[in-house]
Amino acid sequence: MNLRDKLRAVGGSRGEARERPAEKETRDCRHLAVYRDLEEFPGAMELRRETVSRMCTADLPESFDARRILYLDTETTGLGGSGTVAFLVGMGFLTDRGFEVHQFLMRDYDEEPALLKHVAAGLDRFDILCTFNGASFDLPLLESRFLMNRMSRDGLKKPHLDLLLMARRLWKLRLGRCNLSRLEEVVLGKPRTEDLPGSEVPQRYFDYLRTRQESLLQDILDHNAQDIASLCVLLNHMAGMYESPEQIRFSEDVYSMGRALERMDHTEEARRCYRLASRGRVGAQAQTALAHSYRRAGERTRAAEIWQEMIDTRRGGVHPYIELAKYQEHVRGDLRAALELTERAMLTLGEARLREDRTVQEIKNELQYRRRRLMKRLESQALREERRPPSDGSEDSPAGEAEP
Repeated sequence: MNLRDKLRAVGGSRGEARERPAEKETRDCRHLAVYRDLEEFPGAMELRRETVSRMCTADLPESFDARRILYLDTETTGLGGSGTVAFLVGMGFLTDRGFEVHQFLMRDYDEEPALLKHVAAGLDRFDILCTFNGASFDLPLLESRFLMNRMSRDGLKKPHLDLLLMARRLWKLRLGRCNLSRLEEVVLGKPRTEDLPGSEVPQRYFDYLRTRQESLLQDILDHNAQDIASLCVLLNHMAGMYESPEQIRFSEDVYSMGRALERMDHTEEARRCYRLASRGRVGAQAQTALAHSYRRAGERTRAAEIWQEMIDTRRGGVHPYIELAKYQEHVRGDLRAALELTERAMLTLGEARLREDRTVQEIKNELQYRRRRLMKRLESQALREERRPPSDGSEDSPAGEAEP
């Protein structure tokens, strides 16, 4: 029994008419459409290329247009593998009148070629794809199904915005889990009610194949349409955050945005976020990130000023002492100041509330090693000074004054 026969066995038989080749060649899938008002998607039409380019690594087209973004989501017969099929593909997009969602439903397995044909035609009309976990699931699945049906996969090869990856960069520190329903509830303030859990979708579809009760599919269609609309709302919500980080309520999110911006080489925007976040609960982390940013750029004096400020405000535990000691030793060559900072770090280490994530003993060993090394360097420096020939001081001392 081949794969197609096995899949048909799961869904049951609809009679001999299904087996006639002529019908399989002409049979289409079911097409449904949902239309929503533009007011439900605030700011969506004003989405700017400059903003989106700060949020992702995709190579966006110069002629950026929010109406040329295709929001895509699939409902499947499983979680992956060679037997998984996308029985429902939803595609949403903005128009001047509102937001349209077009859904293509495979009522049986022999309708898959027709479904994929509609999906391919839809893909060709847009410049950018937007999904939620599409990089790991939806797009590879569609690519494999196009391949299995000997169809072109070129429509999938375009800039892709995976909102799961972008959401994790922003909210994982504060929220932990970043699945779409949680983001809808906590971030967008729009919790779903009476929604079909995604884990139940495959079994519901198999029940439909067995019973042919179309009412079993309605919850799946509603779930899919809501997912697609939420993608558009979520993307524009994130864009608003990137455009106005000073309006973000939680310092954890501002700090996370800074980290994301820095990884994508938007250094000045990242530093702006770190400065804003330094006022909140993750202030020490934000100041540390800001100092490291300056140090990597060779602006060591700016970094040292931040380390000193952290010491003055008793933030960051022993870390700023260690970093400032390195600066004094390796940049300014002030071994005594480096030694003093190292010894202060050792004293600070004894304060329980300032301990670092690493074990106290590990840090203590490092500090003791640093202290011994600095003391040896100071001793060597003193010996060199003793052996240095005396100077007459004619060039360094003011006229008529003796060298102290």
